[in-house]
Formats: sequence, structure tokens, C-alpha cells
Amino acid sequence: MRTRHRYAIALALAAVAAVAGVLARPDLPADVAIHWDAAGRADGFASRWVALTLLPALAVVLLTLFALLPRIDPLGQNVRQFRPTYDWFAVLTVGVLAYAHGVVLALNLGYEFSILRAIVPVVAVLTVAAGYVLERAERNWFVGIRTPWTLSDAAVWDETHRHAAPLFKLAGIVTLGGLLFPAYAFAFLVGPLVAVALCATGYSYVAYRRRADGA
Repeated sequence: MRTRHRYAIALALAAVAAVAGVLARPDLPADVAIHWDAAGRADGFASRWVALTLLPALAVVLLTLFALLPRIDPLGQNVRQFRPTYDWFAVLTVGVLAYAHGVVLALNLGYEFSILRAIVPVVAVLTVAAGYVLERAERNWFVGIRTPWTLSDAAVWDETHRHAAPLFKLAGIVTLGGLLFPAYAFAFLVGPLVAVALCATGYSYVAYRRRADGA
């Protein structure tokens, strides 16, 4: 399957989300809830048309960026080495936004469920998928653990990503704890990602210094 076919799938997902919004519009309130606090209470509202276009439009913008970045990256030739993985992550990202759009529509149509419990599984899947991307990502300026140390040394890039990839997968699994402990769902959503990002950044520096000191 070629890149254009994968992106066609992503565009189809965005289109389905947009059509679902148009169909739901007559039954939506004038002010549509589009943001919820850490306790799952709606605390942000927008007009119908803003709510109906926000996430589908964001999906298209992100997909455009996914398509553009390898073209403008000075190391874009490296992206070609893991392009299928890169493309499927783009499709998954659009799919997550389409799913989130469906969740917003359902809640505003009167269906009752916890938005945090609805979002936790897809964040977990996206985080695990990021781990698979890191496993395959070659050095570039836009995708991966991009610190001054990984971008300065290909060996540090490889070592950092080799160690960070399983941590991201583990973080995705830990995120599912939000389903078991709903009161702490927000902490399970944010905590593992922050911890892993800090660990990966710190590791890249340590790996760089180790190589510099051993040179």
C-alpha cells in the first residue's frame, strides 16, 4: 500500500467524522460542550458550527503536516526508511481525532458516560503506537526524541530510541489504569507520558556525555 492510499484512509475517517457532525446538528444544543475538566465536567462551550468543524478540520490540518514534514526536513531521506510506520501513525492520529469528535457528539446528544473513561483507551493505543514509531524512526527533525544530543549524534539517537520505545509502550499500558481507578483517570492520562518524556530526554543527555567522555 502506497502513502497516498494510507492518507486516503485518513481523509475518509475525517470525512466520516464531518458527516456525522452534520447529521447530528439538528439535535445538538445551541452551545455545544467541547472541553471538560479533570473531573469530567464540561467547562468549555462553542457554537454548533465551531464544534462540528473543529476536530475534523484539525484532523485535516495534522494530516497535511504529516504529508509536508518529510518534504521540508533536511533529513527527510531518513523518513523514507520508516515511511509505512510514519504513515500509519498519521492515520491513527486522524482516527483518534475522529473518535474524539464522536465522543463529543454523543455527550452533547444526551448520552451519559465518563469522557475520561472514553478517552483513556485511545490515548493508551496512541502511546503504544508511538513506541512502535520510535523503534523504527531514523534521525530526523520532526519525529522522535528530538533533543540537542540525539540530533547531534546518530548513535545517541539510536541508543535513546532503543531504550525509549519500550518505555512508551509501557506508559500506554499503565495509562489503562485510568479505567480501573476512574478517580485518578486524569493522572493516568498525563503522568506516564510526562515521566517517559523526562526519562528519554535525560537519557539522551547521559548517552551523549558518555560518548563524549569516551571519545
